[in-house]
Amino acid sequence: MKTRVFFFLALLTFFCGCNNYGQLVYVADLPSNLEENSGIVSIKDSTVWVVEDNGNKDELYKLSFKGDILKSFKVKNAKNNDWEDLTKDALNNVYIADIGNNNNDRKDLVIYKVPNPEEEPGDKIDAEKIKFYYPEQKKFPPKKSERLYDAEAIFHRNGNLFIVTKNRTDPFNGKALIYTVPDSKGKYEAKLVGTIKVCEDWKTCQITSIDISPDGKKIVALSYGKLFLFTDFRLDDFATGTVKEIDLETRNQLESVCFLNEQTLLLSDEVSHGNGGNLYRYTLPEK
Repeated sequence: MKTRVFFFLALLTFFCGCNNYGQLVYVADLPSNLEENSGIVSIKDSTVWVVEDNGNKDELYKLSFKGDILKSFKVKNAKNNDWEDLTKDALNNVYIADIGNNNNDRKDLVIYKVPNPEEEPGDKIDAEKIKFYYPEQKKFPPKKSERLYDAEAIFHRNGNLFIVTKNRTDPFNGKALIYTVPDSKGKYEAKLVGTIKVCEDWKTCQITSIDISPDGKKIVALSYGKLFLFTDFRLDDFATGTVKEIDLETRNQLESVCFLNEQTLLLSDEVSHGNGGNLYRYTLPEK
């Protein structure tokens, strides 16, 4: 009898460990050919648009909440060096952030702007290039203690794209930089508008995605297992607002977050160590 009980508990532990979604609500498995999904954005209910990162196809995918690929576009005039996030504007133009910069040595950072994919025919979509650089970066790469110029997180508001960097300093100091660039075609010097330091544990404090609520009153930054909720802020420097840390109670490789509505988030993770590759839902606390 003891042997059976032990076996049952072992099985329970195994299955719980493999499906530890913490506070996240599982929605769907993402397609197996999108294991490295890195950005999501919601335009219509019950679907999301997704891209993959570093070296994958130059394509934008529409997925159902069942995890099926409903449509895909080849993005013209674009190359997937390291696509890391998606965002949209009020007209549902979509912005693809080719801003991944693990080694802090890139001089070709760009955000691709494509028209509302829900209204585009065919299987190709045109992209405009928003090129930019960080004026504070003088060396490529800088010394390890100054590697602040990787980025995986953007959102759009009032004609500007906000870029939040992913700290890769050694030793890790937890600081992330907030930059803005205009949302139209051109080449720009990114404007440094603020810094944030959400916490100091490199495992859970590197920002992997960000989004702003439809009403513009909440910003959520995602890390590997945590959300940082900003409220009561000035948009020109949202780091001055109130920040609430939310432990999602999972440590999967969460890479993407977007608002579905004012209180509901959609999140996704990459496949890592045999886990992940899913779409999730999370409801923000009322207070």
